[in-house]
Amino acid sequence: MADKRSGVSRRDVLRGAGAAALFGAVSGVEAQERPGSLVRVGPGAARIPLTVNGRRTVLEVEPRVTLLDALRDHAGLTGPKRICDRGACGGCTVWVDGKTVNSCMMLAIDAAGHAVTTIEGLAQNGKLHPVQAAFVKHDAMQCGFCTPGMIMSCTALVESNKNPTPAEIREAVSGNLCRCGVYPHVFAAVKEVAR
Repeated sequence: MADKRSGVSRRDVLRGAGAAALFGAVSGVEAQERPGSLVRVGPGAARIPLTVNGRRTVLEVEPRVTLLDALRDHAGLTGPKRICDRGACGGCTVWVDGKTVNSCMMLAIDAAGHAVTTIEGLAQNGKLHPVQAAFVKHDAMQCGFCTPGMIMSCTALVESNKNPTPAEIREAVSGNLCRCGVYPHVFAAVKEVAR
């Protein structure tokens, strides 16, 4: 239905919003390689520059591919787990510019130009991150499906808050589901690292 005052239909508005969203995605990806140019992205594969675990890489994936699928299927990083695939369990948690993100809910194209860190990027020079080591010490994992996402959330907390309260630890992992029920072990591991 057209607006009688302006002659603009809802379809025109939606079409314009879609074009604006596409321009935003394109400017974040292709414009980095060719400044000032507007390039059509999709439906086929596009070159998406990513910095993953400190290493710059360019992946060729369709614009509809999630960051989780790009990491697992195209970059060979299987730490982030595909469990619920709808942002409800936290098994796919990674950091984007230091903030925790459910990678199954973010398109790879939206991560272009940002620093992505996965569980594989926490250990340095063959030495586990203190949170990883504390998880091992406190037996804070059983089946292991939730462990990478849980560690990413806990590490983000410890990196930003050197002395979290028990309530802050619970809040930090509130988006990470553990069906094995090792939450008390997780809390003990984080408390030890925080000390």
